[in-house]
Amino acid sequence: MSANKNAVHYDAIVVGAGMGGLYALKRLRDDGLSVIGFEGGGDVGGVWYHNSYPGARVDVESLAYSYQFDPELYREWKWKERYSAQPELQAYFSHVADRYDLRKDFKFNTYVIRAQWDADAHQYTVETDAGDTYTAQYLVMASGQLSKPRKPVFEGLDDFAGDWYQTSSWPKKPVDLAGKRVAVIGTGASGVQAITEIAKVASQLTVFQRTANYVMAAQNGPFDEARFTNAAADLVAYRELLETKGGGAEFPVDAGPASALTPEQQRAALDDHWSFGGHALNRVFSDQNTDIASNTIVGDYVRAKVAEVVKDPVLREKLTPNAYPLGTRRIGVADGYYETFNRDTVSLVDINADPILRIEAKGIRTASGLHEFDVIVFALGFTAFTGALDQANITNEKGQHVTDHWDRGPRAYLGLMTAGFPNLFLLTGPGSPAVLTNMLTANTQHVDYVADMLSYMREHGYDSVEVPTEAEEEWLAHLFELSEPLIRRTTRNYMAHHNADGTDVFIPYPGGNPNYLARIYDVRDDGYRGFVFS
Repeated sequence: MSANKNAVHYDAIVVGAGMGGLYALKRLRDDGLSVIGFEGGGDVGGVWYHNSYPGARVDVESLAYSYQFDPELYREWKWKERYSAQPELQAYFSHVADRYDLRKDFKFNTYVIRAQWDADAHQYTVETDAGDTYTAQYLVMASGQLSKPRKPVFEGLDDFAGDWYQTSSWPKKPVDLAGKRVAVIGTGASGVQAITEIAKVASQLTVFQRTANYVMAAQNGPFDEARFTNAAADLVAYRELLETKGGGAEFPVDAGPASALTPEQQRAALDDHWSFGGHALNRVFSDQNTDIASNTIVGDYVRAKVAEVVKDPVLREKLTPNAYPLGTRRIGVADGYYETFNRDTVSLVDINADPILRIEAKGIRTASGLHEFDVIVFALGFTAFTGALDQANITNEKGQHVTDHWDRGPRAYLGLMTAGFPNLFLLTGPGSPAVLTNMLTANTQHVDYVADMLSYMREHGYDSVEVPTEAEEEWLAHLFELSEPLIRRTTRNYMAHHNADGTDVFIPYPGGNPNYLARIYDVRDDGYRGFVFS
């Protein structure tokens, strides 16, 4: 990329106006840096701007899924539900943007299409799809790990005469599904929420399922004002409490190893965690993620729940999760999901037994025949960890892209920086707890860490920071050591990278939030050990 004399210079560029990007822009601006942000969507909110499909709802309690950097902000926003729905989440991030006047420093409907590091000038030259060029000493990628949608690749999609949508990029205009014949392809975290809601209005809903997933009841309800009052009274203490939790949120204490309990004690612990709701069933026994017998006890409990609810025996068998151990893929969270299949208007197609052949003008043709629809909804997930980075087309002075050396698995030292790319920060990147924890607190922790490092650089007169390959490899070895005993490491899912030679890399940090924070703060207190400043 040639130098552009008309480029506008900033100290830092932030990519993304979601939970991480909003706070990054505010924190860096408060620290006295000149900052500009770019957001591909039309407003703030990130994932909660784009994922506005019917039923979209956070699966972390709203109490913890809130910024905690400002006690006044925390106290003034009153959530309506324990697990907030997309419209309220979008309103919350809009409120934050208004409160701190953040929109004026963002350019919306604008994607970064190219960014190149200039080693001599110690800065990135950044181009946008609007045709503008900027330079900045620091580039902060707050673009999220689950933000680049997987495109539907089905033969004949262009021939479909009806409407089709993706949960991950739902249109902003109203979508009326009432009385329509609707197909939903995909039963992951977004799919189960959309299915549960769409079934309430569609004249006929057909779900196309490859793998039966574990779906937990959220046990949603009104927001707990008493817990909120306690947290707001001492927000520092509440934030410190969340940092002691493996998932960055409050759950019932695990009951210890399953083998140390009687069947009655096991059942009581299972009932307790099920009643709490959400992801709690991932944490019933201390050994359920490493011991298959313990894991099976929890899996059998969920399978029994399915059997209690689903009336039709054929549907029940299709919906019962048996393909993989519980917790080795992301569980779904949706109240009433299994009950949905008791409706006469809802049916299920197992695409293993009846595969999709192509899409035609009137609907979806499977091996058994044509299914006619007015609307198709794709819930296919994301190109995790790499998608947004590849889209931004970031290169170093050698012309290498960020993910060029990730062919054997995504890697970043502390989950923050990857070798060969100075002054590039990957918020909640591979090697951090990322998708295994409360993403809002994880993002704010990373922003504070980066901002503190930049202050350290200014104090010492440094222009750039990078990580050598050795530091990155040592961190990767640490991740492998932590993940080796985990059952989930060998289950194919977006959190594990599997190589052709049989080796695999578990991408997020698997040691829990407290252990991760202890390590990165130790690195900081030791003069940012492993980072190289110049």
